[in-house]
Amino acid sequence: MKASPGTTHLDPADIRVLRILQRDASLSIAEIARQAGMSQTPCWRRIKKLKDGGVVRQIAALVDREAVGLQFASYSFVKLSIPSRDNMEEFDRMVNRWPEVVLCERITGAVDYLLKIVAEDIKDYDDFLRLKLLNNELVSDVQSRIVIATVKDTPALPIRET
Repeated sequence: MKASPGTTHLDPADIRVLRILQRDASLSIAEIARQAGMSQTPCWRRIKKLKDGGVVRQIAALVDREAVGLQFASYSFVKLSIPSRDNMEEFDRMVNRWPEVVLCERITGAVDYLLKIVAEDIKDYDDFLRLKLLNNELVSDVQSRIVIATVKDTPALPIRET
């Protein structure tokens, strides 16, 4: 993989390890090493280097939202009243305090943000929308798209070898 400015150079062994971790980070070092075709100590060092270098940000369990009672999902396009630097920074801070927002992207175009919001049901979403998202002077408009069915949901990135 060709490294661009600000990226980490990944060799083929790094890529093999990352692909394995993306599939199942709960595997033991011994199993990751076996699947990657290397011994345990170099595999452990490689994983540590990837973590220390910020390539692996976090290792977490992926929880099925419906299994924990979060039956509703929506994508909301948010337009700020005045998209100034201060307002964007304040909105960023607010969004990070709201557990219902599981994804927030600042985007270009007619709106300023794209949020993925999960909730127990549509009433729970309506409460979030009215009491949190629209209940501040920063937001001028919200357009929501309700998720009918999830066709694909993966955190795995398409890491390619050169």
